[in-house]
Amino acid sequence: MRYPISIQTFETIINGNYVYVDKTDLVYSLAQEHVCFLSRPRRFGKSLLISTLDAYFSGRKELFKGLKMEALEQQWDVYPIFRIDFAKGRFDVENGLQNILEEYVSAWETVYGKSNIYTTLSSRFQYVLEQAAAKTGHKCVILIDEYDKPLLDVLDEPLEKVNRSILKDFYGTFKAADASLRFVLLTGVTKFSQITVFSGFNQPNDISMDSKYDAICGITEAELHTVFADSIAAMAKKLKITVERMKTLLKRQYDGYHFSEALLDIYNPFSVINAFDKLKLDNYWYKSGTPTYLVKLIEGHNVNMQKLTSRGYESQYFVDYRADAEEPLAMLYQSGYLTIKSYDEHYGEYTLDYPNVEVSKGFVTLMANSYLKKDEGEAAYWIVNLDRMLRRGDLDEVRDAFTAFLASIPYEANKDERAKDFETHFQYTFYIIFRLLSCYTTLLEKQNSKGRADIIIESDNDIYIFEFKLDGSAEEALQQIEVKQYALLYLQDKRKLHKIGVNISSVTRTVDEWLEA
Repeated sequence: MRYPISIQTFETIINGNYVYVDKTDLVYSLAQEHVCFLSRPRRFGKSLLISTLDAYFSGRKELFKGLKMEALEQQWDVYPIFRIDFAKGRFDVENGLQNILEEYVSAWETVYGKSNIYTTLSSRFQYVLEQAAAKTGHKCVILIDEYDKPLLDVLDEPLEKVNRSILKDFYGTFKAADASLRFVLLTGVTKFSQITVFSGFNQPNDISMDSKYDAICGITEAELHTVFADSIAAMAKKLKITVERMKTLLKRQYDGYHFSEALLDIYNPFSVINAFDKLKLDNYWYKSGTPTYLVKLIEGHNVNMQKLTSRGYESQYFVDYRADAEEPLAMLYQSGYLTIKSYDEHYGEYTLDYPNVEVSKGFVTLMANSYLKKDEGEAAYWIVNLDRMLRRGDLDEVRDAFTAFLASIPYEANKDERAKDFETHFQYTFYIIFRLLSCYTTLLEKQNSKGRADIIIESDNDIYIFEFKLDGSAEEALQQIEVKQYALLYLQDKRKLHKIGVNISSVTRTVDEWLEA
């Protein structure tokens, strides 16, 4: 099986006999819309979607032979297509955006004609669209990939306002030329608020959270288990595990994205095809790069992921991003570092969290570097060793490891607002530690009628129930485990049960007492 690594052209995939997950029924449905916007994380197949639409509106019937589209489309009309790819070009230099748009419009003018009456980019573009519709007898199709890159590249810089103004004026063409338009699609990572970019024309139909398009980018579980059945078997054979175990590992590593209240599981396509190509589980999507704008956001806005993921939100809080806002929720969601985890229909609220192990491991390590002032390699190395100690059942080593790690955090050097309140600092430090640890072992927050333990860790042979106190006593922590009956769920479990009470001192900022029962 050939995997389309870094191939985003529909024609190349089809003619090159690369594996293709057939989305053409959804493409056909989308093509019946008028003006649309789709937000998906980077490397989720947005460019391939644009390319597929290009092939469809170009009447390339031969490319769709054997696909779902073949039974849906009968006419195969050829439309004039205007495609803009903002992935190419520099937008952080003066006139960078203006020059790129000038190149596109000038090229189209050589095909459909130019009028000396119109001098601005938007008016020239409108004239081209009107001429194209008149000359071909078909309305125009506009496909814009990574529409938001000219803004993301200069976020919080002087050029952001310049680029925003240029785009607002250029996109205003869609309203003026509406009678000449058959279909318009803008794709990107981020939906900037209505007042910044889209206000120059009628609001596009935002299909980003429309459940009928949940699977238009990415891979569903059904698609994974059918299209990639041989790949799963080959990978399982190499790793010397069962096919079912392989499915479980793939789900934990790459699944978990949800784009609407329907909660349809979507796997990260970039990571999946790379894993099958190399027959190895790795953090392919995360390793492909953390966007600069996201790093700036984390460092400049006191991002507290524990707080962001502990409450519900109405959709407007994470769907629209306002470039001048300090709330990072929308950017984190749209970038793919958070996803929908549940939906409360009564209140219309969504809860968000990391989609899978790949994202959690990479992003929490980044937070450890930023908040705990730990090198990414150092934090990851410590977590792996801690997991090994827990699997060995060596609690003395675990205690010493916790003590040393906490004591090594340069608390005074940390300028984060959270560190000024040690209780908050203590809670967030442990949040980061346990989030990292959850990537390697089964970490639970099981709740019974009397409360919820701070942390429960399960391994093949052991169960660890931890309760932490700040400036209290380890004895109090153990008593809470007993009073709240946290171990009740494990009465019939044959694994060894460990109850650990830990007290942390705000003076020494590390483990003060550690008792086991």
